[in-house]
Amino acid sequence: MNDSNILFYVLLLAIAFLYAAVGHGGASGYLALMVFFSFAPESMRPTALLLNIFVSLIAFSQYFLKGYFQWKLFWPFALASIPAAFLGGLIAIEPGLYKRILGILLLIPIIKLASTKIKSEYSIQPLNIYAALLIGAAIGFFSGLIGIGGGIILSPIILLMNWADMKHTAAASALFIFVNSIAGLAGIFSINFHFNSEMFIMVLIALTGGLAGSYFGANKFENVLLKRILATVLLIASIKLITT
Repeated sequence: MNDSNILFYVLLLAIAFLYAAVGHGGASGYLALMVFFSFAPESMRPTALLLNIFVSLIAFSQYFLKGYFQWKLFWPFALASIPAAFLGGLIAIEPGLYKRILGILLLIPIIKLASTKIKSEYSIQPLNIYAALLIGAAIGFFSGLIGIGGGIILSPIILLMNWADMKHTAAASALFIFVNSIAGLAGIFSINFHFNSEMFIMVLIALTGGLAGSYFGANKFENVLLKRILATVLLIASIKLITT
């Protein structure tokens, strides 16, 4: 194992830890990392989705055990997103366009993640079912197309609309990411993609980071510092993707 591989695995562990701590699977971070380390574009989507499945499930379990999951906050988004994510996974796009779309999508949550204040009290508004179905379908399609679970887009929307507080949003987003990642990966599988042994090594490392991050996120950490760190990572990755 050379120094480049060691650095990649250390960064992968850190990304899984940070994302899981805020209820995310980490696909956008994994994709950015793979771009920096010059992975083949055709392997990036399935690898990110595979890692997402395991890390988001771990994150969901931690938030669920703490009692933060609300079914009513999850099902409308998921109902529309699952078939849309499968359809998105069927579509292969040109690598340069793929990177730019991903870079632009990563800009969406940066403002929310980098906000200087996090509300301590929320005036929770009733969820609009029709809006949730539409949002879920749109996020699901782009999730399958790009290779992300969609939680990093869904979370800021839920918070912006005051449909839930931080912890309940994290719980719903984690399960949303899990089901979307499975659907997107199923679409990719249907066009005859096969995993390699290196991907499973990455799964073990991401699982380790995800276990630690989700535990501390659900039980110990305040989210402000983590969100600012994630915003910085996403901004760097977005600029890199758009300009490459």
